Amino acid sequence: MTPGRERGLTALLCAAGAGLALLAGGRTWATVKAEDAITPFAQHLTGHDLGGTATALAWAGLAGLAALFATRGRVRSLVGILIALFGAGAVYASAAAVQRAHVLSAAGDKSALLKIGAHPALAVNLWWMASVTGGVLLVAGGLIAAVRSARWPGMSARYERTGAPASRPAARKAPAGDAAGEDPSALWKSLDRGEDPTAQDPTAQDPTAQDPAAEDPRAEDAAAQDAAGQRNGRP
Repeated sequence: MTPGRERGLTALLCAAGAGLALLAGGRTWATVKAEDAITPFAQHLTGHDLGGTATALAWAGLAGLAALFATRGRVRSLVGILIALFGAGAVYASAAAVQRAHVLSAAGDKSALLKIGAHPALAVNLWWMASVTGGVLLVAGGLIAAVRSARWPGMSARYERTGAPASRPAARKAPAGDAAGEDPSALWKSLDRGEDPTAQDPTAQDPTAQDPAAEDPRAEDAAAQDAAGQRNGRP
């Protein structure tokens, strides 16, 4: 069985236990009849009337079930232990709720006629056993989670990328001949001299500025004639 499927089955087990305990809590667990009272009566007591402790623990088990998906590692194991404890508490509370003394006390709180010389008869049905069964399922699911949850995937495992992370775009290279791109310290040196490092070299914008002769074609012809006269021996 895969870890993910095991986690899902454990979650279903806990949900079934909590749901069964919640369902049983709203049903009649005991019936008290007083035939010899001044006014004969019968009371039907639900799990909520008998304290509702098992129902509260079932809600706590559901909250723990949500925490199983939101946590991982040792924290998830601790959550499993808590769910098991909630289930054990629900089992104990369900069994204690149907004890004769407790049922008669709860019935007396609802009707004062029970305390006036009545000898009530008590009948307990099997809905409290359904609550006990729900607590047992919570114990089983919690123990499985406490022992096996270390190998289960986390809630966001399906959203994690399995491939290699995308490479970052390469940094844009500085243009050739840019002193700031070749030497970062040149930027600070130019700022100390009061120069604007973002200004381009005028010679790079105007190729004719590199050769004075290129500005005037006549100067180029005069220079060529002087060179020819020197070869012919003329001053």
